[in-house]
Amino acid sequence: MYIYDELVQRVDRPVQVGLIGAGKFGSMFLSQVPTTKGLEVKAIADLDPERAREACRCVGWSTDLIKKTKFLDSAQAMIDNGGLDVLVEATGNPIAGIAHARMAIASKTHIVMVNVEADVLAGGILAKQAKEAGIVYSMAYGDQPALTIELVEWARATGFDVVAAGKGTKYMPEYHYSTPDTVWDHYGLTSEQAAKAGMNSQMFNSFLDGTKSALEMAAISNGTGLKAPDQGLMFPPAGMDDLAQVLRPRSRGGQLDESGLVEVVTSVERDGRSVYRDLRWGVYVVIEAPNDYASACFKQYGMNTDSTGRFSAMYKPFHLIGLELNISILSAALLKKPTGSTLDFNSDVVATAKRGLKAGEILDGEGGFTVYGKLMPASKSLKMGGLPIGLAHHVKLKNNVNIDQQISWDDVEIDLSNKAVSVRKEMETLYS
Repeated sequence: MYIYDELVQRVDRPVQVGLIGAGKFGSMFLSQVPTTKGLEVKAIADLDPERAREACRCVGWSTDLIKKTKFLDSAQAMIDNGGLDVLVEATGNPIAGIAHARMAIASKTHIVMVNVEADVLAGGILAKQAKEAGIVYSMAYGDQPALTIELVEWARATGFDVVAAGKGTKYMPEYHYSTPDTVWDHYGLTSEQAAKAGMNSQMFNSFLDGTKSALEMAAISNGTGLKAPDQGLMFPPAGMDDLAQVLRPRSRGGQLDESGLVEVVTSVERDGRSVYRDLRWGVYVVIEAPNDYASACFKQYGMNTDSTGRFSAMYKPFHLIGLELNISILSAALLKKPTGSTLDFNSDVVATAKRGLKAGEILDGEGGFTVYGKLMPASKSLKMGGLPIGLAHHVKLKNNVNIDQQISWDDVEIDLSNKAVSVRKEMETLYS
């Protein structure tokens, strides 16, 4: 992409960035700013501006750099001040994320959506509106969806069929029922140790209970056209050497219902043993050789293959999250290209009961005590009227719901005048 060549020519007119949310992801990005010539953070919007200043101090910003940067408690005020080339949305709040994306679109400012929660909730319409406004709407490089989409693009551009794509994580079936009270047991920490490290139990629980995996696979599906498994993610155990063997269709000896799916592999066997050479922190794509010659090349050049030699996998064993975000920002500002973007509404993530729930109970969203997110084809979600996990926050149940049952719009009391709800409903109408 030659981004760096473009960047070094911008030293006298650096790319101006506005960051919304100075949490962990935002802080990782901020740590790279002082060593990136040609890029400046003009302003940071955070509910607690002083906390944002402290984050900058903690990641090594100089006093002069902090003084040069505006710290605000309003994203709209930051946008209204003008001068931004790219807006980075890193709040993790799906409702806030939709509002901030609409602000960026209205101001015709390129936006990088770190907020996968908002992207899955309404990305199908936000990306369309951004394109109509002539701006880039991009996923965040460093997060696993954008890195996986990059691998899918590589595979397709080189003439390979994509059999499967996704990421690795640590998963066991019982994790779906984990709550903020039990999450640290699975991470090998005490609640005191987690609190001292500033770790948010509900956020970390969303990583564990399968919700974040479902959201990230939906983002990949919506950005590539790959399909969600009809019955949801299987989380098969598979290491780097076994991806091509495990992630091929059942008709060809693997574990997938069909070719062309997103899937997450786990780093632990179902009996608790560690998977050999696991891909817990990485991303992958499984490809099929289109002919015998290409299959022979796999073997000649040391590629990992399945037992037939026809399937192989390319993978990246790690992702550096916010440390890599500059790639998205610079791609948007300099090349006018996203590092992955929602193209369609292929897959959805629906709120699913962690336990038997009673009418009158209040849902507490992803990573909480009441629901986890389940990946499914969008057509299936629309048909059942599934309640998206991004809107399962602070809403009251009208009906009893059984454990592992998907919750529908009809099961909850929800304010249809809420802007995030209305945007989601508009997207559902557009795609149904």
